[in-house]
Formats: sequence, structure tokens, C-alpha cells
Amino acid sequence: MLDFLPAPLKGTLAALLILANTLALFPILLVVAIVKLVIPVTGVRTACTVVLNKIAWIWIGFNNCLMDLLHKVEWDVRGLEALNKHQWYFVTCNHQSWADIPAIQYVLNNRIPLLKFFLKKQLIWVPFLGIAWWALDFPFMHRHTKEQLARRPELKGKDMAATQAACEKFRYTPVTIFNFMEGTRFTEAKHQRQRSPYNNLLKPRAGGTAFVFQAMGEMIHTMLDVTIVYPDGKAGFWDYLCGRIRRIVIDVQTKEIPEQFLGMDYQNDRAIRTDFQRWVSQLWAEKDVRIDALKDS
Repeated sequence: MLDFLPAPLKGTLAALLILANTLALFPILLVVAIVKLVIPVTGVRTACTVVLNKIAWIWIGFNNCLMDLLHKVEWDVRGLEALNKHQWYFVTCNHQSWADIPAIQYVLNNRIPLLKFFLKKQLIWVPFLGIAWWALDFPFMHRHTKEQLARRPELKGKDMAATQAACEKFRYTPVTIFNFMEGTRFTEAKHQRQRSPYNNLLKPRAGGTAFVFQAMGEMIHTMLDVTIVYPDGKAGFWDYLCGRIRRIVIDVQTKEIPEQFLGMDYQNDRAIRTDFQRWVSQLWAEKDVRIDALKDS
């Protein structure tokens, strides 16, 4: 344990070792990705996907070991007992900090299939990571706003088509789709601006989750409702690297997705859209109460 080192030194050391880990694994990942790209055979591409996921698990596992070596974090984790690496999942979580993602990866890595996020199309240009995300089949999306759709009606349905095309790649290998329903990190300013009805959460955005359920209804039947709390107050990713976050509580609730939402037509079926938004609001109300309980405990 190197927790006795000064926080900035631990943060710098962690960042450098994560970079070294990335540079060491990147050439292997790139070679496998090229094989996957140039050989359009389902069996070969499935095998390459398995290898690429293993590389990602190794990368995350190294980073997790690094956190154990450098820091002393008190983890309070609940609800991991029934998880399965061979099952498709949808995962959502409240979003407070950029530390949320490495904390969730710390808890869930190698317990369920690799977490994959819907990313903005522009992120493909991020050095190293953009290519890695592409190789790992992270879906890159170009969401169209209501204003854009009003100006160009022909774009309607393009988002759903892109989601279906992205999710088609996940048919042959178990995967975990991750989505922050709030869409952005919680701050008091955003909370007040939204006039959110929840004490600890921003309003959820149901559309992105609905697209996943519509596109992957044949594969995904189980949702992991993750709630993360920092009892000493939320902090950022640099604070996580520096070891300034001393306690993290993560509660995982396993829920079966209601049958009527699997493969639904969210955009065109007003009744199902209303029912789904009501279901999401209920999930968020329960999560809000859970956060208060976790803080108290």
C-alpha cells in the first residue's frame, strides 16, 4: 500500500501508469481490430470481439489493482451476488462525477460482460481511446435535436436506425450497455434550472434507454439499477486518482425489464411512450429515496 504518499504524487503516478498500461495494450488491440475489420466472417469477428473484450478487461483490471496499491478506499458494495458474465445487461446509474465510471468498472469488471457506452460521434477522434472504443464496438451516435428535426424532417428515424445498426453487433457476444439516464453530471445549478422533482437527481431522459430496449429487446431482459453515493461528498476524477475519495457506496438492484418495453416502438406509439416514461419516473423516485437511505446509513 502506497497510500502514505502525497495525494498529487499518487495522482501523477496513477495517471502515468494508466498511460503506460494503455500504450502497452494498444498495439495488440489494434492488430486484432484490423483482423476483425478485414475478415468479414461472423465466426472470426466473434472470436476477435472476445479477444478485444479480454484486452479491455485486462486494462481495467490493471487500473483497479493500481487503485488498490496506491489508495485506501472503504468500499460498501451491495447486490453483486446473482450477476453473470454470460448474460446481456442494461445498466444505468445516477451521475455525480467523472469518478463514477472507474468506480463502477472497479465493482463490475469481470462480474458481467464488458460495459459499453453510447458515445458522441466526435469522440472517435480522441487519441488512442477513440480507436479503442471503435475496435470494441462502442456505439458512436449522432443525436438529432428537436430543432434539427424540425428543419430537416428526413432525419427522423435516423437515430433509431443508427442504434439498431450499432446494437446488431452485440447479437453474438454477451454485452452490457451502460447509460447515464440523467445525461449529465448532477450539480445544484442544473438541479435548480431543471426544477427537478427529486432531491438527489436530475430528471431522467427516457429516450436513449428506450432506443436500446427497442433495438435489443431480443437480447436484453435484465437491468442493473446502480446507485452510487460518496458519503464524504462527491469529487472528480483527479481526486479519485489522488486517493482523496475515501468511501464509496454502490448499491446494485437487479430488475427484469417489463415485457411490453422490449422491442417497443417508442417514437410512434404514444401510449407505450407514456407508459415507459411513467416507469422511468418511478425508478427515479425509488432511486432518490434509496440515495437518502444510503447517505443516512
